[in-house]
Amino acid sequence: MTRPFPDMPIHLKRAYEEPAKADGWRVLVERLWPRGVAKDAALIDEWVKDAAPSTELRKWFGHDPAKWEEFRARYFAELDDRPGILDELARRAKRGKVTFVYGSRETRFNAAVALREYLGGK
Repeated sequence: MTRPFPDMPIHLKRAYEEPAKADGWRVLVERLWPRGVAKDAALIDEWVKDAAPSTELRKWFGHDPAKWEEFRARYFAELDDRPGILDELARRAKRGKVTFVYGSRETRFNAAVALREYLGGK
């Protein structure tokens, strides 16, 4: 697959962190809304559920670092089947700053990190 964001900065931010104007286009890349986060306070511009891993994959992974490589491979295979979703993310990123918002406490081994890598962002 051609990466739609080659070397383009894609920022990551936990949903529990304070939103900022500097975040640019804030897109929630989770299948479930983050627990305890009020929708009006989150300042999410778009919620792209289909960019998130399937429920089955998310539950299997459980943010276990030992499963990271296998999770990435499975998640990337799922993303290969969803090119329309990725096209929209690419169009948005070309217009300005994009921040992927995620809910996990784990900052290194989560779907937003893998999605950014899949898209070729940095």
